[in-house]
Amino acid sequence: MHCAKQGRNRFWIWLLLIGGMLAVMAYVIVECLPDWSEMKRRFTGPARRRRIAMLRAMIRDNPSAGNYEQLGELLVQQKKWSEAYDAFDRAIASRTDLLDTFYWRGVSAFEVGDDAAAIRDLQYVVEREPKYDYSRARCLLARSLARTGRANEAMTVFDRLVESSTASESLVHAAQFYAANGRAADARELVESILARRQTMPAYQKRRDRAAFRTAKKLLRKLRREPAPAAAQQSMLHTQ
Repeated sequence: MHCAKQGRNRFWIWLLLIGGMLAVMAYVIVECLPDWSEMKRRFTGPARRRRIAMLRAMIRDNPSAGNYEQLGELLVQQKKWSEAYDAFDRAIASRTDLLDTFYWRGVSAFEVGDDAAAIRDLQYVVEREPKYDYSRARCLLARSLARTGRANEAMTVFDRLVESSTASESLVHAAQFYAANGRAADARELVESILARRQTMPAYQKRRDRAAFRTAKKLLRKLRREPAPAAAQQSMLHTQ
């Protein structure tokens, strides 16, 4: 169940089926133990909820920007995006000197689908620090622009993202946008470069980017199935 849920390499399934306890022990050592930190984070859920309740009580007496920022960060970890947006919004109403607060308000707005608010905050962040959060701010800005139909602006932001970032998640989103907007060749080249880098990544980075690699593989299969553009087909026929 752990192997299937986490999307492990398929060869593990065969080893687990035919290898008995030795295979189980090998799987636990190689795959489960490195994920222990993630498991520990899941067990902190009750403590986080108690901390949220405590901060809400403190805010009644001391509605400071710092308390709202701490509350927003905890709500982000709980993926309560609407409440997190409200907390960061109240923090910014008192203090506007922290870029991180604008960034997380923009992320919260993006997650709840308020693209206009997300674009406003993420543009503010990107203008001051283009590579903020390993260029994730720029990636979310491009995706928000795309979702609002501002494809030309999104294309410009994605192009700058590809030039400056090596983050697999961001580059996969750029490849998906290219594929959907008539740049299949660029999308394929980008996806192939992402998958090629996987071979030299350390194990912890492979685990962190596992979802991005799965998306990249699916996109590459889709691009390979699609027929070549008409101009390219005519050129190939002419050459033959």
